[in-house]
Amino acid sequence: MRFLFRCLLTIFLGMTLPKVAAATPPPLIHLYTLPDAALLVVDGRGRTLRAYHPDRPLIPASTLKLLTALMALRTWGAEHRFVTDFFLDSRRRLWIKGYGDPWLTAEELDRIVAALADEGLRSVRGIGVDDGFFAGPLTVDGQSRTDNPYDAALGALAVNFNTLYVAKTAAGEIRSAEPQTPLTPTARRLARRLPPGRHRINLGPDTDAARYFAEVLSAKLRRRGITVTGAIVHAPVPPDARLYYRHRNSHPLAEVVAGMLKYSNNFIANQLFLLLGAERDGPPATLSKGRRATEDFVRSKFGWRAYRIVEGAGLSRRNRLSVRQLVAVLQRLQNYARLLPKRSDDIRAKTGTLTGVSGYAGYIDNGRRRKIFALLINQPVPYDLRFRVAEALRD
Repeated sequence: MRFLFRCLLTIFLGMTLPKVAAATPPPLIHLYTLPDAALLVVDGRGRTLRAYHPDRPLIPASTLKLLTALMALRTWGAEHRFVTDFFLDSRRRLWIKGYGDPWLTAEELDRIVAALADEGLRSVRGIGVDDGFFAGPLTVDGQSRTDNPYDAALGALAVNFNTLYVAKTAAGEIRSAEPQTPLTPTARRLARRLPPGRHRINLGPDTDAARYFAEVLSAKLRRRGITVTGAIVHAPVPPDARLYYRHRNSHPLAEVVAGMLKYSNNFIANQLFLLLGAERDGPPATLSKGRRATEDFVRSKFGWRAYRIVEGAGLSRRNRLSVRQLVAVLQRLQNYARLLPKRSDDIRAKTGTLTGVSGYAGYIDNGRRRKIFALLINQPVPYDLRFRVAEALRD
């Protein structure tokens, strides 16, 4: 009976049965035996080439980032640049007002410090940080309270994706593990509890990320020869402060999206999710506003009914999308196909991974025509099955 079943599947799929049965079944045959899996493949004109449970809502994991990317690009445009404002008050305290820029790296802070120096800044009496553009605390469904970078807390003012990289010797000496980021009191405090070695950890909900931002900026200002005295203050920008410098990030949105997709960066994805909500409903940014913005977008662009989106990164197991919905997203993302991670010369696609969840969605371009595909599997399978399925779809 098992052999007969394989033969019938082979005929149905238009494939040739191998002369000798392999230990590992061909990927498409394997896929079509999984009850909690779905696949849809269409050509460039939207004509269905393969379909298996195409309308079944499943957990998308990080393939959901494709929708977040589409929303951001359609809302702001590929050349959009996020801003951060710098003020001076009557006491010459430097105030920073964050608006959720997801790509404020240590290298970007070097550009900020150079611009402040060019504006004539020579000394400041303390630094104030204002992260009130985001409501807090922000609890993302599916996010754990671990040190792992993918669990980094969200914030309107954050450096290095709200993570830090430290090295600790066997003797207990602590230093920054990256030359572009100075070691600060917060980094030193968090590293004390770590074992020897190099550690990339996040700034979780119990850490003042805005204060850490100010510590890194303060160290960089001093390196530039700008005198910094006084304390760090965490409060709203005072009314008497005047705008001194507005920084526009050197990386346009297209580069931010490409980085989010390549590294599956949950911090970037949910920062964008929050900012999309604030764009629609105004600050402070909240997850509920992000959900409403998403609902408006999918209703106006797609008219979906059976779906659920509770955050923008794919962390939550409550999220639900079908492969038909993912393909619809990819059809509208075609002009930005280059932003998706490149697996081979002809496959660009985004993975999605949670425990017991495996996904893959993107484009196959063989030089003659384009195929758009989405694959979701909500049961344990070999890690590489999704890649083998995509490779089998080439012809």
